[in-house]
Amino acid sequence: MTTTVAVLGAGGKMGFRVTRKLRDAGYDLRAVEIGEAGRERLREAGIEAVDRATALSGAQVIVLAIPDSAIGAVAQEIVPQMDPGAMLLILDAAAPYAGALPQREDVTYFIGHPCHPPLYAHDINDPDQRRDVHGGVAPQSIVCALMQGPEEHYALGAAICEAMWSPIIRTHRVTLEQLAILEPGLSEMIAMTFIDAMSDALDECVEKYGIAREAAFDFLIGHINVEASMWFGFSPKVPSDAALRVTRYARDIVLAPNWREALSPAKVRDASELIARG
Repeated sequence: MTTTVAVLGAGGKMGFRVTRKLRDAGYDLRAVEIGEAGRERLREAGIEAVDRATALSGAQVIVLAIPDSAIGAVAQEIVPQMDPGAMLLILDAAAPYAGALPQREDVTYFIGHPCHPPLYAHDINDPDQRRDVHGGVAPQSIVCALMQGPEEHYALGAAICEAMWSPIIRTHRVTLEQLAILEPGLSEMIAMTFIDAMSDALDECVEKYGIAREAAFDFLIGHINVEASMWFGFSPKVPSDAALRVTRYARDIVLAPNWREALSPAKVRDASELIARG
């Protein structure tokens, strides 16, 4: 029997991508979209939106493709209407980890999130795949967590996530807390913050020291490429002794001594609450 999947926010930025993928994978799709621009986007793809009550009636899986800050309020409205044994699938760990989902023991809560296409994918030759940094065209891995529900529901949730974010390299199973440590912890509190600092450093080179932006940009991006390649095992790790000495010296200037606390469950929960509040 074909699984019935309702997608709330089906015409949005993320929702439209996953909705088309679910349609193409053959699921019994029910698309919900309140915005006229999103509804038009769906119509252009041959998908007619339905009202929320129609979508929820008998739905086996409900996907919340909506902003994190809206998940708590929407979940409070729809979870009481879900059939026993139905699954609520959320696309980010922040709101669930922040405790935004209502208590109801006879429904399943499942969280999935894409890793996005890897920076080092030297076996990809297709130009469209090489340009795709978000996923859906280029292959990517995903992470999945069964927050609550019967163990057999993990396979159902993972299969839907694999369809939504296909093509898939690997599917990683983690706990809810581990997924929250990955995002917002590793991906945003660490990686995005460091990238943001590098962008500011590029501006500093240009605005304070008069280096041509193109020269500074080429220099930074090229060194990010070679250094990430060495540190993450895609090429031999052979920095000079002098470069390593400078790196050790710079860590005390650039990094706060307690920077690793950004990955602690306490700090990740604070960040999740910040995201869920909007």
